[in-house]
Amino acid sequence: MFQKKALQHLAIAGVIAISAAVGGCATKPDPTDEAAVQAYKEANDPLEPMNRYFFEVNMFLDEVLLKQFAGYYNIALPQVAKDGVRGVLRNLNSPVILANDLFQGEGHRAGVTAGRFVVNTTLGVGGIFDVAKGFGMPYHDEDFGQTLAVWGSGEGPYLMLPLLGPSNPRDLSGKVVDKFLDPLTYIGYIYNVGYINTIRGGLEAIDTRSRNLQALDDLKKNSIDFYATIRSLYRQHRNDAIRNGKEDDDLTPKLTSELVIPSDGNGSNAAPQALLGQTSVSQ
Repeated sequence: MFQKKALQHLAIAGVIAISAAVGGCATKPDPTDEAAVQAYKEANDPLEPMNRYFFEVNMFLDEVLLKQFAGYYNIALPQVAKDGVRGVLRNLNSPVILANDLFQGEGHRAGVTAGRFVVNTTLGVGGIFDVAKGFGMPYHDEDFGQTLAVWGSGEGPYLMLPLLGPSNPRDLSGKVVDKFLDPLTYIGYIYNVGYINTIRGGLEAIDTRSRNLQALDDLKKNSIDFYATIRSLYRQHRNDAIRNGKEDDDLTPKLTSELVIPSDGNGSNAAPQALLGQTSVSQ
């Protein structure tokens, strides 16, 4: 009964938020105010009222749930154990990364991904130890959102998704495709062990959040508008990932200048991904 009422309240809150957003999208500035118009275009956030609402919901859930679990995780496990967990999670994501390497025509990077999977699955005991890195095969991340960007797809308006965190239509579509590219999706369905993907997703969220506890606290403390800061960092992060870390002058013609990339890791650039749902175990 309690769960049913909680779900009803959440659904009602979501309807109210969406209704408020539809009736109150971010107000367009006076066309004669060039600076304001430019700022509005750069923000690319027409659903800002709704996005801010879900941002506050996510921050509340992060504060009372994810941050707490991440703190206990940090205390309970030594660094070598946490690195092992991350290594296994990265290794499990190798088929998705490999597929997107190939979709993007990155033959060399696809070879590295395949090599890492074979070496770390065998010598690295399922990815617990990153043996492949010592063999000159460093880790990199790819997803279908990045693939769509490489193919020339624009990101679309900024979205703050409940539980999932910062995104946009292109990256959200990419997440759906990546689910279909992931062998564990079918293993969970065929053998009725879908809970393994739930556990995997939870570990990814906790691991990423645990590595950014101090970074996010500092960012929040020093930001005039934390929502706008996260929005900006997410786009910078996505842009860097799409470019594979290359500078503008090094980009191939198929990349458009508007595109943006993420990563997790240690530092403020990982902050947007450390929020609820941004659990890709990159870097």
